[in-house]
Amino acid sequence: MTKTIYTNGRIHTLDANDPLVETVVVENGRIIDIGLHDDMMLQWSRAGTKIIDLQGKMVTPGLIDSHLHLSGVAFHFLDLDLTGVKSKKEMLDKIRQKANTLSPGKWLVGMGWDENLFDDGTIPTIDELDHVAPHCPVFLKRICHHAFLVNSKALEWCNYHSSIEVPMGGTVVLDLNTKKPTGLLLESASRLITKHIPEKTYDELKHGLEQAMKFAVKRGLTSIHTNDPSYLGGLDQTYKMYDELINHEQKGLRCNLLIDYPYLEQLKERGMYAGYGNEKLQIGAIKIFADGAFGRRTALLSESYHDAPGQFGEAMHDQAALFQMMKEARDHLMPIAVHTIGDQALENVLDILDQLPKANYRDRLIHVSLVREELVRRLADPSRIADIQPRFIVGDYPWVKERLGETREQHLYAWKTLLSSGVLCAGGSDAPVEPVDPLLGIHAAVTRRAPRQSHEGWNEKEKLSMLEALKLFTVGGAYATNEEHKKGTLSRGKLADMTVYSNDLFSMEDPDELLHTKIEMTIIDGEVQAV
Repeated sequence: MTKTIYTNGRIHTLDANDPLVETVVVENGRIIDIGLHDDMMLQWSRAGTKIIDLQGKMVTPGLIDSHLHLSGVAFHFLDLDLTGVKSKKEMLDKIRQKANTLSPGKWLVGMGWDENLFDDGTIPTIDELDHVAPHCPVFLKRICHHAFLVNSKALEWCNYHSSIEVPMGGTVVLDLNTKKPTGLLLESASRLITKHIPEKTYDELKHGLEQAMKFAVKRGLTSIHTNDPSYLGGLDQTYKMYDELINHEQKGLRCNLLIDYPYLEQLKERGMYAGYGNEKLQIGAIKIFADGAFGRRTALLSESYHDAPGQFGEAMHDQAALFQMMKEARDHLMPIAVHTIGDQALENVLDILDQLPKANYRDRLIHVSLVREELVRRLADPSRIADIQPRFIVGDYPWVKERLGETREQHLYAWKTLLSSGVLCAGGSDAPVEPVDPLLGIHAAVTRRAPRQSHEGWNEKEKLSMLEALKLFTVGGAYATNEEHKKGTLSRGKLADMTVYSNDLFSMEDPDELLHTKIEMTIIDGEVQAV
């Protein structure tokens, strides 16, 4: 294969041996040399060598999103997208417009609503949903995917009645006076509905996934860690879809697949394990939920919610069941990736991990939103990594202050504390909960506020430097999948994955300049990706 020389750039390698260079030399998808322009051109430039002028742009190791649901992003290309809707009226208008395009009985499925963006914070009632979509069943996922809205048609489809058995860990929210459903479902109660929604065809899902992959690459991502089997028709269909897109159709993006616990037995039967695959597509950890989210007070806390005394949140499984699930994963030598938002959920998971033998891959504590000091020390284990989502601070503030109270807020999204305590951390978006845009994640980590807000940031002592934030989405992402020997820094022998920016992140006087920074190139395997 022809050598390619990327030169005349400000290339921040994040490798302490050669932190800033001008040139990277690539062959067969690997970095074979780095250094100053004159030295590299003299040594490697020959007839037929491809030379790409970076025109003084900043370059870093390829950006990595350590936790998202690319299938959820795909559905934004297939279903009603309610992301960013600013009022109940706007939400209802969008539902009405979509419903008017559907024939009677056709399901209206959407996602992304967030009442915290609404003027008065109220969500549509079941009567309002019935009014705008009287002829079709409606199912709308909240942005966190822990709460859902349905209309009466949807309840009819699932034969809802007052004594129906609701899946464990779920709630059908009832009106206090009439005792009738309000249209709001929490957590696993959504299964009452989802089993009745017709599945999308394989070709529809694959098309949406391809669009989502292009969307991610356009935003500078070279690798993602994605959790999808529950949304893409199971383990076999999910792997087949990714295999076709990545290995056969050469779509470029590297994908590490987190596999939901219910598919563990299938994983065993097919001889799949952590690391199964190749450098483009691999099986990752077993994904398990320990609790819910702050928005609907389902995150599991050690002390009750400040704004709801007596409520502690919800454990998705009792401790014995959680232990058994994690042990079964470990018996298959699998690393474990557990959703832990509340501090009690985190403690419950750490208690079990302490009893299990180490795996060959790091276990992942996903979100780690609220963490007490004594739990930080237990996280600082090289076999564990905190998989954090900086953009959560944008979606959760200011209402989360009232949820948790001033004292606990000091331990909320405590990223600086985690890093300074030696906890390995990786950065993700949890898309579609937050946008697929690592620059927005970096901005949130550095500012601890929403874009263009004027204040100094929520609990500003936990702000990260630009370098620390960038490392979450590069070095940290590599550590999350035990691939630090092949990615995360631009070093000789590592994969030639790079991201090129319009602005130099390290020269910014105002971090809001990140909001105007464009991705100039996304380079995977030494090749500039078409987007």
